[in-house]
Amino acid sequence: MSEIPENDQPMPLVSHLTELRTRLLRCVAVIFVIFAGLFAFAQQIYTLVSAPLRAHLPANATMIATDVASPFLTPFKLTMIVSLFLAIPVILHQIWGFIAPGLYRHEKRIAVPLLVSSIFLFYAGMAFAYFLVFPLIFGFFASATPEGVSMMTDIASYLDFVMTLFFAFGVAFEIPVAVILLVWIGVVDVKYLKKIRPYVIIGCFVVGMVLTPPDIFSQTLLAVPMWLLFEVGVLFGGLIRKRSAPVQADEPDDQPPATQP
Repeated sequence: MSEIPENDQPMPLVSHLTELRTRLLRCVAVIFVIFAGLFAFAQQIYTLVSAPLRAHLPANATMIATDVASPFLTPFKLTMIVSLFLAIPVILHQIWGFIAPGLYRHEKRIAVPLLVSSIFLFYAGMAFAYFLVFPLIFGFFASATPEGVSMMTDIASYLDFVMTLFFAFGVAFEIPVAVILLVWIGVVDVKYLKKIRPYVIIGCFVVGMVLTPPDIFSQTLLAVPMWLLFEVGVLFGGLIRKRSAPVQADEPDDQPPATQP
């Protein structure tokens, strides 16, 4: 007999929509709970996020707020974004709880590691941006400031800049998971991915140009890790196909054999 999804019980559309609404409300509730706990530390959170730039400001230079409400709204906005980022494991868990009943057992075996690794890789991308990319690019910008120009960055502009980089690097670090999924479901194979490697490298630099601010420095710092992560995805994608091939060969046919008269 063919394998069927676990807990394969038909549900009406209304029940699915009700469950989806419940899980969405849980996600929103978790975000606001985290936000409520972090709001008292909004100023300290912004101080922490702005540390890579402030470390490279000239002597006696500070960041500035050009809008009247920026000293309050900018840390408020940052705290809300941080709450969303911290709630990502819960959000993905709710998504998993919604789709898991419709998955086969062998699909769950590979989906769970991919789900966990996607969370880890997203946070790893943000950490890579904060600890490695930010010091390099802000040090470069500070050293390239023309003589007679004071480097005094607006706090709202800085937040938009770093959030763009955080998101870009977090998404870019998901490339191995995306590649493994494409190979696993059979959309592409490893040989084809190796064949298009030169185009992938060019595409990484194009994506880096689109997702990062318009400077070659940050574009390169995003494009090179994207290419290396693509190679990691190709490597593990090949291992998954090698392991799944014998399993698929041993699976019984969907139709039972015909009985002999």
